[in-house]
Amino acid sequence: MRTARQAILVVTAVSVALLVFGIGTLIAQPGRSGKPDPKKPVPATDVVLVKKVSLKGGRPPGAGAAKKVEAATGLLGQSVKGKKYAVVVGISDYPGTGNDLSYAHVDAIDMAAALNDVYKFDQVTLLTNLDATREAILNAIGDLSPGSNDEVVFFFSGHGMNGAAQDGDTEKMDEALVAHDGSKLVPIWDGELREAFAGFGTDRIVLIFDICLAGGMDDLAGPGRVILMASGEHGYSYEGEQWGHGEFTYYLVDRGIVAGQANIHDYDHDTTLSEPQQVTVEEAFDYTKANCSMDRPVISDNFANDLLP
Repeated sequence: MRTARQAILVVTAVSVALLVFGIGTLIAQPGRSGKPDPKKPVPATDVVLVKKVSLKGGRPPGAGAAKKVEAATGLLGQSVKGKKYAVVVGISDYPGTGNDLSYAHVDAIDMAAALNDVYKFDQVTLLTNLDATREAILNAIGDLSPGSNDEVVFFFSGHGMNGAAQDGDTEKMDEALVAHDGSKLVPIWDGELREAFAGFGTDRIVLIFDICLAGGMDDLAGPGRVILMASGEHGYSYEGEQWGHGEFTYYLVDRGIVAGQANIHDYDHDTTLSEPQQVTVEEAFDYTKANCSMDRPVISDNFANDLLP
């Protein structure tokens, strides 16, 4: 099994090689003002692909770590009164073979199932592998028109990227989700995502990123928004046989939400336990952070008390 130090050195070497061999500059035509142009990423320079690290072998994962209460308050925020919408994306099969992952599409499939089966979402758009183009992802977000009482969830599992992008902010270094156009890798920059979600009628939005450099996506923070990120702004995310997933998604979705192991707060004070209580976003994050051995998850939470999707 590759050690964490070896994995990081490999990823760093890949990033340096990308710059040396000329892939470090990605120029595209400027997008239209306002919402991002699904077909044309904004101009960017010094672009570096930071691959999610795939681990082989290892012991079957445990799920018994102490559940540190850091995000969950034990107080339930206002429940959703309207409809619930989600766009869920996972890319394992990128164009070519050199950037493929094993489990990112599985992450998305399981997240979509949890939203449908556990939280009873009204509409879940699932995009995986070669169907998850930049255009398809941004169009799926753009097709949403949530009202003030509605809720939106966006999930992405795959590779991350950074660079100096002309995406409408003042950052010297930006982060991006790595999508594609069917033939080559294409980014969706954090500033473009911020524009894509701007103007929504609801301030009840959950954003989840199982990618390297995920912490940079806190630029999307805003009132009522909760952002769950598998890594810090300069960190890596991991997938592996021992989880059959990205580690972050395994504990967040499969163990925390679906298996209910993150359910530690009795929000409605139901002493009969006649029905299993659903897991809030903050409970799921606390459980995930406590159990991850490779990923270092971070959260940005601007929702009043705890959010039950």
